[in-house]
Amino acid sequence: MSRTPRASRTAVLVCQGRAAADGLVAPGRFADPTALPLLRPDERETVQWVRAGAPPQAWQQRLDYETVRATAELMAPRTIAIDDAIRAHRSPQLVVLGAGLDGRAWRMPELAGVTVFEVDQPATQQDKRERAAGLPGPPPTFVPVDFGRDRLAGTLAAHGHRADVATTWLWEGVVPYLTTAEVAATVAELAACSAPGSRLVVNYQSPAVSAVLGRVVARLLTASTGRSSVWANEPWRSTWTPAAMSALLTRHGYRVTREESLLDTARTLALPVSRARSLRHSRVLVADRV
Repeated sequence: MSRTPRASRTAVLVCQGRAAADGLVAPGRFADPTALPLLRPDERETVQWVRAGAPPQAWQQRLDYETVRATAELMAPRTIAIDDAIRAHRSPQLVVLGAGLDGRAWRMPELAGVTVFEVDQPATQQDKRERAAGLPGPPPTFVPVDFGRDRLAGTLAAHGHRADVATTWLWEGVVPYLTTAEVAATVAELAACSAPGSRLVVNYQSPAVSAVLGRVVARLLTASTGRSSVWANEPWRSTWTPAAMSALLTRHGYRVTREESLLDTARTLALPVSRARSLRHSRVLVADRV
């Protein structure tokens, strides 16, 4: 009997963070009503603990609670920064790369009339389609891509993407899981099918010893509960300085128009900050195709 494919654990954790922050972190600026419906009942339990501010006593459950609570603090400024970049530069097409459990196609009214494509691994995308079946409104165009085998540009074109029309590309929460060579190759491919006026919004991680140590500690804590760690199964493979990421995009015809850390975003929004190091090294860059 075959098992139903499931989204990556990172995708679920990110969605849990958005659901926990929905309407509570940066109220009036951040809301994601699609996040909770995209989660399965067992995945919602920890979210409800965090929203209620009720940490459980059991060690395994407390670890889940703290992980989702930390993710919620990260997701609010990250989502706000990216949504603002999308709203500020309307394109006829939006492509979400490595979409995971992203809900923008359903929750952003600014995307009405925009052709939205979601690109992801086939198994992860099939799981997403099952989870999203009950969301109101038209779904995006799902583009299953095996990144080790398929050419992104050709597969997108086969699903209706037009390289001669301006596109906003959203690359959120993916870059750290790719090697330096894979990141560079993807940027080259995006540039090849980006008409003038296209925009690229990239979320990436800058180098930080503290982040590496933090992920090691998180893996050890998770191991103490007898479970495998999301950070072991889905490890980071590259980090980028702002200068290196800007130089890569410039070589491929993009002009960087904005680059900031999530700590800067959180402080601008006057959000409470308890994990300044994590926010400082998670960054959002906006670049436009010249």
